[in-house]
Amino acid sequence: MKSEDTPFEGGPMDGRVLPVLLGITGHPPKTYRIPVPDPAGGPPTVLVYRRVPRAEGRAGLSHRWKYEYAPEGAPARRLNWPWSKPDVTKPDVKKPDATPPGKRDDADG
Repeated sequence: MKSEDTPFEGGPMDGRVLPVLLGITGHPPKTYRIPVPDPAGGPPTVLVYRRVPRAEGRAGLSHRWKYEYAPEGAPARRLNWPWSKPDVTKPDVKKPDATPPGKRDDADG
């Protein structure tokens, strides 16, 4: 597996550089979770870092990444399949009439 030294900014890992495994596309994961054990033996605290571009490359593409601390945690992901229920926050799209304007419909007689 290939890895890349990736810097971390903000939070408890600020200034550290860790080797992060790259995926099949050659990019590190979008979020990086670091479990921190509780000294009292309770459930571990999970630090969440979000991947952002380190610097602009040629033609606006970024080839290098860094992680920024996300104190609110990872955003909830929801798959949006075409056959899923419509989103109630989006405005309704008006469906076109079956009969074009100016034309008589058979039901009009």
